[in-house]
Amino acid sequence: MVQRRSVLTGLTGLGAGAALASFSMRTRAQQRSSSGTRETIAVLGTGHFGGAIGKRLSAIGYPVVYGSRTPDAARVQTLVTDSGPRASAAPQMDAASRGAIVVFAVPWAPVKALLPGLGDLKGKLLIDPMIAKPKVVGGYPFPPDMPPSTAEQLQSWVPGAQVVKAFITISYRTLANPERAGGPITIPFAGADRRAKERVAQLISELGLDPLNAGPLVAARYIENLLWFEVACNLNNRKPFELYMRQVPA
Repeated sequence: MVQRRSVLTGLTGLGAGAALASFSMRTRAQQRSSSGTRETIAVLGTGHFGGAIGKRLSAIGYPVVYGSRTPDAARVQTLVTDSGPRASAAPQMDAASRGAIVVFAVPWAPVKALLPGLGDLKGKLLIDPMIAKPKVVGGYPFPPDMPPSTAEQLQSWVPGAQVVKAFITISYRTLANPERAGGPITIPFAGADRRAKERVAQLISELGLDPLNAGPLVAARYIENLLWFEVACNLNNRKPFELYMRQVPA
């Protein structure tokens, strides 16, 4: 997964939403955050991002199963131990079958080939924090020549699932410890299904972050482009930045 974390180390690899609707969604999500049974969340990938979000989700009470090609490897088992008693690891298909929510914490390039090996994803909520490998011009990354977002492509490949673009604009270090940012952090998200987006907004709020509904799935293109803006700020200023979008008072 080519996230800002890897772009900043090697360069390899929003538009604003409806603020009032996002605020209302966040309020409803927070009201529900302590109620009901917490479903299992599958995190496909055990790298920096997968480990960061898996540990956070497990810490707030979600059963987390890491999907790995080598679930018995020492590194993966260490991650499971560090994630606490609610965490486990399994082959990717098993993990995907157990999770009502599936987080694609994997590189974008092999995803299409990976999907057939994940089994039936119909009816599942798929969270997409992925980004395609950028073009690099003058040391700065730019979106590749690929009009659809990764989220739109993923949705076209698994039409029975509900894809929501989220968590692309936050570094794994800040996701692991939001307090390091010194203030609120906005997580823009986009998707076609209202209930799926409300569920993702709830997760974002439970993680201590500020959800912002950017609109339908096509708006994932804006969110992906926003990542490259953040990368430029980091590169030019040689210090990390996180996104915060403040609602303009009426």
